[in-house]
Order: sequence, then structure tokens, then C-alpha cells
Amino acid sequence: MRVSDFDYQLPEELIAQEPLADRDASRMLVIDRASGTWRDDEFRRFPSYVGTGDCLVLNDSRVIPARLHGHRRGLTGHVEVLLVKPVAGGDGMSWLVLARPGRKLRTGEVIEFGNGLECTVTGRNAHGERLVRFQCEGPLEEKLEQTGHVPLPPYIRRADTESDRERYQTVYAQEPGSAAAPTAGLHFTPPVLNACRARGVEIARVTLHVGLGTFQPVKEDDVGEVKLHAERFSVSEEASRGILAARRVVCVGTTSCRTVETTGGRPGSGDTSLFIAPGHRFQVAGALLTNFHLPRSSLLLLVAAFGGWELVRAAYEHAVRERYRFYSYGDCMLIQ
Repeated sequence: MRVSDFDYQLPEELIAQEPLADRDASRMLVIDRASGTWRDDEFRRFPSYVGTGDCLVLNDSRVIPARLHGHRRGLTGHVEVLLVKPVAGGDGMSWLVLARPGRKLRTGEVIEFGNGLECTVTGRNAHGERLVRFQCEGPLEEKLEQTGHVPLPPYIRRADTESDRERYQTVYAQEPGSAAAPTAGLHFTPPVLNACRARGVEIARVTLHVGLGTFQPVKEDDVGEVKLHAERFSVSEEASRGILAARRVVCVGTTSCRTVETTGGRPGSGDTSLFIAPGHRFQVAGALLTNFHLPRSSLLLLVAAFGGWELVRAAYEHAVRERYRFYSYGDCMLIQ
């Protein structure tokens, strides 16, 4: 099985560059796996597709202002740093980052970002990411809020704005740590969540901090050779009880799906590099709400594994014909 088999053609103008004025105004393509059919609907009607016995699993990770712009001390030239994840077991000041341009950065160099925030390059790993240690007065989190930018994905071809700080974040985001949004959750509003509860739906919150494992392009073409970067996750005892007691687990996003498939719905925390591709036997997930994903991406392979590639590919082609909006700020699909 080749990664290149999981491809489709997308006109560039269908890549959403801005969020809709109303979060829940997105279109929703609803796929029925049993019949192999789909229907066009609106996300506002999502609560009508869930009910008593369902457990809605939300990823409550919060996107941090993870993109920093600076320069090498004593030198001209712009340096962009994207925070990926803190070094395990550290004090929160040492991070794995992506740097651009990265080849020129040597161990020991200092990058200055202004506002009293700087970092020293302390090493690099086998994949080319840099290890850095930040220096600043006061909590790093506060400095990032003051200095950092919203880490919009590269296919959104504009600079981030102040409004992105709220819209590139789910309404239930709680645990800071993601370098990209769990985008399926961006459609939810408090009234939609309340409507789900009113229909008897249990809501469980898990955490998976989105990093390289989710958004970095797949470099291998042999599906069997794909290795994802590890991402931090946590499933609480309370969330686990709701998940394990459910008649059907409805995962909001691929990150929630990977989390519950990693633990089997049981409580736990740690790092996961689980790569889900066609052939995976789902142990927990019974339905999946997800945005439309890039061709040849690990996210698309997960969706293909859940819905069946022939059905998913046909549904994607329908979405293109019907001018759905694609990717992070785009529309969504519900596979059940």
C-alpha cells in the first residue's frame, strides 16, 4: 500500500483562508458506512445525529502562540521558530522546535525575539528539529502570549490576526500545548454542545497536544514504513468511564480518535506515535467527525481507514464538485 494512492485533486480556491462568521454555520457531509451513501447537511444539525448512549469525545488541548519571529544575535536575517513540544522531564523552558532557516543555526547560538524573550540553541535531533532553551523574565507562557503568533498552517496564505487567537481555538480548549488546532472541534458552540447533552449524550474530554505527528507531511511512500513523531496525550479516569460505558463513541477529530485508540478508552497518559491506516481495527471509535484533509497525509489515511478509502475518496470528489470549503477553517464530515 502506497501513501501516493491516497490522493485527490483540489482546486486551490476551495482552501478556506478565513473562518466563517459563525462557528456552527459550516456545511457537513454525512457518510453512512453501512449503505455506502452520503448526504449534504449543516453542522448546526449535528445534535440530531447523536443521542442517548453516545459519548462525544473532545480534545481539550489549547493552541499556544507557538510561532515566533526573531533574529540571530549579532546578525541580520529573519528567523522563524515554531514550538513543537517541551522536552520531557524538564522545567518547561527547553523545547523541541522547527526553525527556518534551520541549517545555519548552530549549537550555542542565541535567537532574540524582542520583549525580553530569547532562546539558545542547545542541539538538534535526527529529524532536523532543534532543541532550544528559552530565557525570559517571568513565566514563558506569558511571554508567548505577548510575543508569539497564532501558528496558522502554511496553506492559509496570510498573516495571523488578533481574531485568529479566538477562532483558531475550540470553545472548550483548556490545556495549553498544541502547535495546531484540533480543527474538527472548531465548529462547536456552547448551544450545540448543550443540544447534544439535552439528547442524552455523554461528553468526555481527553487531551492530545497536536504537534509534528499530526501536521508534518508524510515523507515515506510505503505505508508500512511511516513513523509519526510522538505527541503527548492524557485520558482521565472520568473521561474513561464515559467512553467505556458508551454504546457508541463519537470522536471529534482525528486527534481524539488516535487518543482513544491508543489507550483502548482506558485512563492513562504519555506519548503516542500511533499511525492509523487502512487495515487498522478500530477498538473504540464508532463514529468520526472530521474536517477535510490534505492529500497523502496521515490524517487522510486515518479517515480512509475508518470510512473505507473508496467511499471516502468518492465523498471527497463530491465535496469538491459541491464546492465545500477545505482544511482547518473549512467544512466537515461526519462518518458513522
